[in-house]
Amino acid sequence: MLWKKHSERDSDIGRAFARLASLSSAVILTAILAPFGSAATQTYPSRPITIIVPYAAGGPSDTLLRILAERMQASLGQAVIIDNVGGAAGRIGTGRGARAVPDGYTLINGGSGTHVTNGAVYALKYDVVRDFEPIALLAGTPQMIVAKHAMPASDLRELIAWLKANPDMASQGTTGIGSNSHVAGVFFQRLTGTRFQFVPYRGTAMPDLVAGQIDLMIDQASNALTQVRSGNIKAYAVATKNRMTVAPEIPTADEAGLPGFHISNWYGLFAPKGTPKLIIDRLNSAAVQALAEPAVRTRLTDLGYELFAREQQTPEALRAYHEAEIEKLWPIIKDAGIKAE
Repeated sequence: MLWKKHSERDSDIGRAFARLASLSSAVILTAILAPFGSAATQTYPSRPITIIVPYAAGGPSDTLLRILAERMQASLGQAVIIDNVGGAAGRIGTGRGARAVPDGYTLINGGSGTHVTNGAVYALKYDVVRDFEPIALLAGTPQMIVAKHAMPASDLRELIAWLKANPDMASQGTTGIGSNSHVAGVFFQRLTGTRFQFVPYRGTAMPDLVAGQIDLMIDQASNALTQVRSGNIKAYAVATKNRMTVAPEIPTADEAGLPGFHISNWYGLFAPKGTPKLIIDRLNSAAVQALAEPAVRTRLTDLGYELFAREQQTPEALRAYHEAEIEKLWPIIKDAGIKAE
């Protein structure tokens, strides 16, 4: 029996030494690899960077990112490539970005559609908050309340009164179920107590609004402004706290009689979850520098984009803004029962 006790003791000692050796190896390996990871971060970027725009080329988000990418690559010292991955209301490109290696070489352009409404309307394979690292809040395109030229109302208060007097008679064109324009219409109804029909389109409903086939839209100002200035449609208000720089003659919803109706298409730059902070900070600096250039600001403003203040361009501000938009809009979407068909 004594030899058995010695054998068990020797076995326990052997296992203890094995665990110690394994632990030591892990510590040594970490110590060896750490400088390489740190060096890779410090020399970032050492090759081209890709920004996924989850929509087709030529849209507002694509235009914005192409203008910024041109300036950012001068600051970063590497090419910044735009990869348009459209389809499924932005879910395909956004999902690809969420699954990308978090090394700073694949970024995602996200915003109100991809990172707010999609999270409430669709069953996603990624989390719109937890699976991304915020980099910078870039710009927004305010929503504008517009109507066909023949609409009898001359201002927003009269439009609301007309809609109340004609329940379920008017139609609003949207870019699809769960789109920003659809959610904006539901939000408008909720604040005003009005009822009207939603008409979903695969693309823009603007041609039918100009033709008088539908009654109103709540559309991106960058899309609507040309038709407003051509006299083809009426503009009642922009859904922002401040008047647009490029169209100061159009009142805000607050001024026009609908306080609290604030909704816009906003755009931010994100990275996959786990991207090192040093890389996030480097990218934020490049984006902020691009947004500060007078030529960039003038070009974006002329196109109808509204730029955020410098203090709102930090990763922390983007996260706070993103979460506030979810808190505001998800209850509206869910109360209205908006779900993908």
